[in-house]
Amino acid sequence: MKLEVTDSPGQLVKALKPISDLGGNIRSVIHERDPLSTSGTLDVEITLDIQRQKLEQLKEELKKSDVSIVRIDEERYLIRKSVILIGHLIHTDMSDTVEQIDATGSAEVGELSMIMPAINEPTSAKMILKSDSIQGITEAMIKLREIAKEKNLLIVEPLEGEGFNFDSGDNITWTD
Repeated sequence: MKLEVTDSPGQLVKALKPISDLGGNIRSVIHERDPLSTSGTLDVEITLDIQRQKLEQLKEELKKSDVSIVRIDEERYLIRKSVILIGHLIHTDMSDTVEQIDATGSAEVGELSMIMPAINEPTSAKMILKSDSIQGITEAMIKLREIAKEKNLLIVEPLEGEGFNFDSGDNITWTD
């Protein structure tokens, strides 16, 4: 769910309280202030679980609280894995990389953000894979490793782990 709230103290609580009151389970909240924004509002993205029959009531309660609903999606992808890719991502066709992962049918690229320091320098990108199963993430990672080897890219994975493993190739793996 993406909401828009007034940029003033207490507004985030106005958005979260109706979810809690209706028995919703809040999984994550992303609340970032854009220093360039002049609208006086903030976007808040909330990932939550709530009973389907309570969704309309939640919408009504948010409107009563002067919280604007920007969008509500039924996100089925509950498992996410973040990786960093480093290399000549643009020159090796990043859209092809994304298409190959999405074509697995087991997972998809949910987010991609890149930093390009200079034309001939390696680019780095944070990629978030999404799936509804651990098996789907595993299959997507197998495909991503194949692509990285073919395109000479370094993968740092996953960001959610607790320790580094170094394999015999160029991959640094972050594991539990």
